[in-house]
Amino acid sequence: MVANRAPDRVPSAIERTPVRQRMPAKRCDGHFLAADIGGTHARLALVARTAVQSPTLAAYRVYPCADHPHLEDILRSFCAEVGMQPRELVLACAGYVHAGSVINKNLAWPVLPHVLKERLQLDHVWVLNDLQALAYAIGQGAANDAVVLKASAAQATQSAPVVVVGPGTGLGAAVWLPGKPPRVIATEAGHTQLSARIGREQQVLAQLAPPDTHVSHEMLLSGPGLHRIYTALCAIHDRYPSLHEPQAVSAAAMAGRDAIAHEALTLLCGWLGSFAADLAMLYGATGGICLAGGFLFQIADFLRSSSLLDRFLDKGVMRPFLQNVPIRVMDHGHHGVLGAAGWHIDTHNDARAEEVRNRCIEVNDAVLHPG
Repeated sequence: MVANRAPDRVPSAIERTPVRQRMPAKRCDGHFLAADIGGTHARLALVARTAVQSPTLAAYRVYPCADHPHLEDILRSFCAEVGMQPRELVLACAGYVHAGSVINKNLAWPVLPHVLKERLQLDHVWVLNDLQALAYAIGQGAANDAVVLKASAAQATQSAPVVVVGPGTGLGAAVWLPGKPPRVIATEAGHTQLSARIGREQQVLAQLAPPDTHVSHEMLLSGPGLHRIYTALCAIHDRYPSLHEPQAVSAAAMAGRDAIAHEALTLLCGWLGSFAADLAMLYGATGGICLAGGFLFQIADFLRSSSLLDRFLDKGVMRPFLQNVPIRVMDHGHHGVLGAAGWHIDTHNDARAEEVRNRCIEVNDAVLHPG
């Protein structure tokens, strides 16, 4: 409790918030928390179940991960802002769960579901991969308004696999499979071996890794990967790298201000096209490839005019198959929390009695006191 806190500890921002007049108790009435945690942003939502069992976001916030010491702090901040704390959390997170911890080197801090459950007085914490959640959202129609980079040469079908690829701080991929109910496969495709074509691509890899070592797709097909490509090209061209952030590289490339930045983004697009085609062939994804994330959405015009589409089709005898695979690009936005919420409702809606599912603890404007 706060009264037992060591006197020399600096209280957090939430703990410093003055306690106002006690608020009336707030019932959750079917609300739960949904979170989509990436390497850069944490997206949180208070989700309400409806009669038709489709998720409705009662509140939604985005937090920069680097501004908070841990995920618990973000969850506390969100609950304080919305004025209630549900007893359930569904957590979409980059990486996978091993020995009670989410494993991902791109996360800003460790994510420990059992610690969150204990300290935030949660009855249940469920964890799924963040791209898995995005794939659930795709199945719910999230990509209907996405930008079309490549249409299918054949008539589109609503009952075919869709692969979701998400370059960001890292690189994730998941597969939506049609059916009643539909299924989603989470993958770690970002850690598969990247291949380089003879020429400039091999020159770039020679700058980034010693011979006979594993180089993953994620190492280059991500925001940090774009900057790695740029730095390698600067070394090849014997030029000092003046751009120090991935956003600066993509902005300079889009504006035509820097030839090496343009070459770096072009190389990334070519590699991405080959990677997407590999996944399309692996999973028979005639339902399409969905490229998800704010980074790709912002450079959609560049993607369309780059080598991405040529590289996607350049798979020898598989070219006719790939001509029938559409490619779309969509912003990440709130779709991750919607997908996670949809997964939770479909999976757990009838798992417990209504009165258990609706239990909620009150939150004043001040402190959430665990335990």
